[in-house]
Formats: sequence, C-alpha cells, structure tokens
Amino acid sequence: MTTPGSDSYTVGLTADGAYPDGYTIFGDVGLERLTDAGISWVVMPELHAPVPPEALAGYDAILSFGHMPFPVDLVKQLPRLKHVARFGAGYDGIDPVGLGAEGVLVTTTPRAVRGPVALSGLTFLLALSHRLIENHRVTATGQWATERGKHRGIGLAGRTVGIVGFGGIGSHFAELALGLGVRVIAHDRFGGTERATQLGVDLVDLEMIARQSDFVVVTAALTDQSHHMIDAAFIGQMKPSAYLISIARGGLIDQRALYEALRDHHIAGAGLDVFEPEPPAPDDPLLKLDNVILSPHALCWTEDFTRDVSASVMESIIDVSHGRVPAAVLNRATLLESWRGANLASATVQ
Repeated sequence: MTTPGSDSYTVGLTADGAYPDGYTIFGDVGLERLTDAGISWVVMPELHAPVPPEALAGYDAILSFGHMPFPVDLVKQLPRLKHVARFGAGYDGIDPVGLGAEGVLVTTTPRAVRGPVALSGLTFLLALSHRLIENHRVTATGQWATERGKHRGIGLAGRTVGIVGFGGIGSHFAELALGLGVRVIAHDRFGGTERATQLGVDLVDLEMIARQSDFVVVTAALTDQSHHMIDAAFIGQMKPSAYLISIARGGLIDQRALYEALRDHHIAGAGLDVFEPEPPAPDDPLLKLDNVILSPHALCWTEDFTRDVSASVMESIIDVSHGRVPAAVLNRATLLESWRGANLASATVQ
C-alpha cells in the first residue's frame, strides 16, 4: 500500500468491495501482482455520490469492485487518472465513451466472467424446472407424506429458452442450454448474428421471446436504453407456465411489474440474482413470495470466478501502467490519439 498522491503509479480500490488490508468480498484477488510490478495500491475510504474530486486526485487508476459512478464531469477534474478497471463485466454508472474522450481507459473482464455467470443461469434453470425450492420445503417442514407428489418438475427436452442479450454470457449460456435438448431463441440489440448462426440459435424480436419462451433468461447489459426493457407489457405476454431468470442487472426489469405477475401467478416463477436497488429493502414484497428463487448478486462467485477475474483485471492494470493498451477496453474507439497513459500511435496494443 502507499499514500495517494505519491510519485509511484498508484491504484485506488473502491471500498464497496475491498477491506482496508486489501482482502475483498471476492476473496484474495492477487494484489501482490501489482506490488511485484512496482505498482502501489490503497483501499479508498467509503465514498458516495457525488464523489468529491479531491478524494480521487491521487490515483493513476481506480479498481472498482461495485457500482461507484464515474461521471465525465468528475473525471475532467482528475488529470492524473488514466484507467478505470471494473472487477467484472458490468459498467453501469460509467460512461465509457465520455471517459474515452477525456483520455481515460475503461476496462472490464468479459472473458473471465462468461463461464461462471452463464453457469449461474443454468443453476436457476435446473432449480426452477425441477421445483427444487418447493421440494426442499416439503422435506424440511415434515410434509413428506402429504406434499411429496405435488411439486413435479416440468422437464426440459423440447422446451423453448429465450435469451435477452446475446453477447458473451448469453451465447455461452445458449451453448450450455442446447446440451439439455431445448430450443434456444435470442434477442440482441447489437447483433450477435455470427455466434447465433454457429450455434443454430434464431434471433428474434422481444415480443417473440416473451410469447414463445418457457424460460426467459436475461443477460443483457444495463444502459439508459435497456432500463426496464423487461416491463409490464413484456411480462404480460409471457406464458402463465413460463419462468423469468435474471443474471444481468436489476435495472433491466420493472421489478414492481414482476412482483405483481408472480403474486397473481400470471407467470410460474422466477430466479433472480440481481435487484433494483441492491440490496432490496427488507420489506420488499418480492422477498416474501414462494415462487421465486433469490440470490444476493453472488451466485457466480466461485473459486474460478475470483481466480480468472483477478488475473484479468491485474493484467489490465499492469498493461496500462506500462503504456500498453489491454485487451478488454470498452472505449478503444473513442480514445483520444494521445491518451493519458501513452501516445496511442506508439503504444503497444494487446
């Protein structure tokens, strides 16, 4: 660790995921890699929006574990900042285009999260289709004799799984699901045509996803345009026997509309790893329903998740500290010709 503002290349870790000694909610993320590369790090104090510029003035890079916002107006007041590195794939609260115009790289770890997040979606799919929670409750409450046969699973062969968002996670989930004998359809705002063709997945509009799917799996990125894309109208078009699974961001779903549909059994159930807001309020009625499986935005946090995401994010920080452009840059196209870390013309592009 070091004192922010020192001459050494310094990384600030956000306190929404890191403790003062550098251990994190994800476990040991390998900060010794930074130390071995001559990079100093410090866990910042807990900050809330609007973040005062002076609190970030001494850092060359910020390693963000949660959802700390980085508005462009703030970054303009941080001439030393070169890099915002997200631990994970989501970047809500960060404007990559705007930061790129200010010469600040924004990186995520898409390849490292792809497998664990897709597997968390598969976990929900299997648990819901086999009525796992209901059967657990029957056993745990001693209702074996009277309730044992009332919660039979629906089976998956021949069912339709609709994926909303067909990027890295969505396409990886599709590959896993296809092995179960289901039909997969998908909707993606950014294309996804090549990968869909490779897998034999039909790309369709949102209405067809809602109407035809037995399971809707949401993996899209949260942006201003995608906020509440799963709204009352979408949910109202779903089959009464259908399930909704979200492993992306809570803001993609109108949570009130979902609650009402679950409460009134207009859809069969849901599996949610994400919420709006997070954490949900203790009196949120969604928490009281018996046809929803909930997880605290942590279902993908496995040992391999921490290992692979840590390796990816540390590599990107080390690259930028040496004037190299790392692989997973969100705003490569909008960076200035001379960014704050190096001249792009002479920089090594990974």
